[in-house]
Amino acid sequence: MNALAHCYNIADLREAARRRLPKGVFEFVDRGTEDEVALRNNRAAFERIKLRPRSLVDVSRRSMQTTLFGKPAGMPLAIAPTGAAGLCWYHGELELAKAAAAAKVPFTLATGAMTSMEEIAKEAGGRLWMQLYLWNERRYSYELVKRAENAGFEALILTVDTVVSPNREYNPRNGFNLPFHPSVRAVTDMLAHPRWLAGVLTRYVTTTGMPRYENLPEQFRRKITADPSQKDITRQDTMDWEDVKKLRDLWPRILMVKGIMQPDEAVRAVEYGADAVIVSNHGGRNFDSAMASIDALPDIVEAVGDRATVILDSGIRRGSDIAKALALGAKAVLVGRATLYGTAVAGQAGATAALNLLGGELDKTMAYTACNTIDEIGPDLLYLPRARNRMRFVDAELA
Repeated sequence: MNALAHCYNIADLREAARRRLPKGVFEFVDRGTEDEVALRNNRAAFERIKLRPRSLVDVSRRSMQTTLFGKPAGMPLAIAPTGAAGLCWYHGELELAKAAAAAKVPFTLATGAMTSMEEIAKEAGGRLWMQLYLWNERRYSYELVKRAENAGFEALILTVDTVVSPNREYNPRNGFNLPFHPSVRAVTDMLAHPRWLAGVLTRYVTTTGMPRYENLPEQFRRKITADPSQKDITRQDTMDWEDVKKLRDLWPRILMVKGIMQPDEAVRAVEYGADAVIVSNHGGRNFDSAMASIDALPDIVEAVGDRATVILDSGIRRGSDIAKALALGAKAVLVGRATLYGTAVAGQAGATAALNLLGGELDKTMAYTACNTIDEIGPDLLYLPRARNRMRFVDAELA
C-alpha cells in the first residue's frame, strides 16, 4: 500500500515516519532537548495566535507565489538545513532538494549532510542555500564557503545558536550517538525496521559504504561510525561579530544569520552585512529555556524594519502557521521537520507531499482571510484579545 495514501496532514506524515524509522533515527529528528519545553512551546505559541476571517471578497485568483531576494518562489517557504536527511532516506538530501526545486522553493544543505554540495548542485538544481557552522579553526569553514561559491549556491546561512553541544539525553539512551557505535538496543531496533534497513543502511553499505559527512574538508570527511578527530578544531564557542564581518567579506552573495532571538542582535547582524536574519530557537533542539521563535519575531521585525529580510524558523506544522508568521512580519519561513517526515516516508515523493500539504493549507487560510496575494497577509489579520489591548493602554498611561 502507498505509504502516503492516508497522510492528510504533517502529523500523519510524522506517524508514518515513526513507523518506518528505527527509534534512534526518528527521535534524533523528532525530539528536542532536555525536558522538551522549548519544543512544546514552539507549537503552543502558534496555537495561541488567532486570525480574523474575512468574507465577501472574490478570492478566486489567489496565489501563493512570492519573491525572495528578488527571485520568484512558489510560496513563502524554504527548506531548513536538516543534517539527518541522509539517514531518513538513501541520499535523502538529494531527494529533498529535488522536491524543493520542483516546488520552486529554496533548499538549504546542512554542513553535516551526507550528500556533497557539488552533487546537489548537479543533480537537483533549483535555488540552493548552504548552511555553515563556523569552527574554531576558521580556515576549514572558509574552505566550505569557497566550495559553496564554486558550486553556485546563491546564499550562505551562518548558524550562531549552537555554541556548545546540546543536551539531547535520548540519543545515548537509544544507542544513537554520533559517531554511531551501535549498541545491542540500536541493532535490535534497526532489525525491527527491515524496510529502512534494506532501503537505507544496507544500500549505503553495498554501494558507497557507510554514510560520510561529505561537505567537511577531506581530512575530516569521516564515516558516521568513525570517532571525530581533532575535536578542538570544530568547536563553535569562539564566534563573535567579527566573524560575521569576515564572512561578509568572503561571501559575495546573500548572507543570512540564523539563530537570532534578540532585536539588538538582529540590528547588529544587519550592520555587519547580513542580508537576512532568521529568527530561530533551532526547533527547540538546543536550549530548552529558549522562548518560542514566533514570540520573538515581532520585536525583531520592528527593530530591523526594511533594512533586511526577516525569516521565521521553528515549529511550522500547518499552512496557517505560515500565514501567522507572515502576518507578524516575516517574509518567509523555514520548514525542517515537516518535510523531513515526508522524506523519511517516501523520499522525493514524500517531501513533495509535505510541501503540497502545507501549500494547500496556506491556500485555504488565504481564502478564509480574503487574501489573494501573499503581500496581503498583514497584521490586520491578527486577532488581539481586548484584555491584551487594555493592558497595553494601561502600560501606555503608566509610562
